[in-house]
Parts: sequence; C-alpha cells; structure tokens
Amino acid sequence: GWVDVDLTDKGRLEAKLAGKLIKKLNIDFQVSFTSVQKRAINTLEIILSILNKKNINIYKSWKLNERHYGALTGLNKEDMKKKHGKKQIQIWRRSWNIAPPRTKKNDKKKFANNISYVNIGLDKIPQSESLSDTYKRVVPFFEKKILPLLEDKKNIIVSAHGNSLRTIYKKLFNISNNKITKLEIPTGNPFSITFNKSMKINRYEYLDLKRAKKIIF
Repeated sequence: GWVDVDLTDKGRLEAKLAGKLIKKLNIDFQVSFTSVQKRAINTLEIILSILNKKNINIYKSWKLNERHYGALTGLNKEDMKKKHGKKQIQIWRRSWNIAPPRTKKNDKKKFANNISYVNIGLDKIPQSESLSDTYKRVVPFFEKKILPLLEDKKNIIVSAHGNSLRTIYKKLFNISNNKITKLEIPTGNPFSITFNKSMKINRYEYLDLKRAKKIIF
C-alpha cells in the first residue's frame, strides 16, 4: 500500500533483469512516469541506468501510487488472514468496489508528514481505496498525461505498482469489473504494448516469458 518501503534485494535484481530485457528491444524512450513511492522510483532509475538514459524526462505523480489499503496499510498479510479470515482478506484485496476499513482521520497526518507525500495535500490523501477508487485517480491521469504522448508517437516507460497498473490494463484492454479482480501483475516483469496508427493495441507481451501472466478478457 502506501507504506513507502524501498526495494528489497529481490526487487533490485528484478529491476536489473527488467532493464536488460527492455534494452534488447532497442527502443529510444523519450519520457518516463512513476509514482512518488521509493520502490517504483528506484525500479525506474535502475532500468534507465541500464538503458543509459541519463537525460530522459521523469514525471513523478502520486496519482500512480499503489492502492491505499486503509487500516490494513503496513500490516502483515498473514497476520491479517488469521485475524479477519482468508476469505475476507481476499475480498478486500481483490474485489472491484469493496475497500478495506478506513484509517482514522488523524492517521492521514502520518502520510502528510512523509517527505514523499508532503506535496499531495491532506485533503487528497485517501483513508482507504477499493480498486474502483484507484481506477478513478489513475486512469484520468493516464488519459491526460500519458495517452497524448503515446498519440504523439512517443515511447514511454511507466514504473508503478500492481494495482495502479491493473487499472491501466483495465482501461486499455477493456477488462470487465468482474474479470479485473482475477488479473495478476507479476513484479518486475516488463510488459510491452505497441499501438497502431489508430491507437488500438497492435501487440503486447511480457518480456520475461517464464513469469508472464495471462491477460484476462
């Protein structure tokens, strides 16, 4: 969720592998986007270093942050399964429009005081989000900031999070509310999408085929 943890050793290795796989595509990337969370930023920086893209524009926005898990934020998943039951945790994690319990209003200040979130504004920091809520903040940002660049034939890298990326996939592939809950996003596995002149998806693929997940329509 919104706990601003850094990459693990495994995460850094995945980012390095991602960079090597992307480099094989021999694409000249002009612009990159990421969230304001360290793990996404550092993933992007590792990839850009491998691509030797030192002067590429990097846009950071909290709109690409991971989903806010409310009162579950920062808690251990297995401990929460024991407390609330595996079924309930699965509902909170995977349902389209059911959000976890909200944080207390005073807890919002903890995020507002975090250097990564200080510019967001206390009134905009969520107390909890369903996947639907995440969609409502991510997709308008995508349509306003990223899509026009794609229409202008720019090559873009987006380094974000499982749920923020899931909402973009939902938009691009027109995935239903029911089926989006079944979509898995593997960590650190680059997903390449190519558009035709009409901005329809022409081709898509995970670059690490061993860890690829099926796109569910």
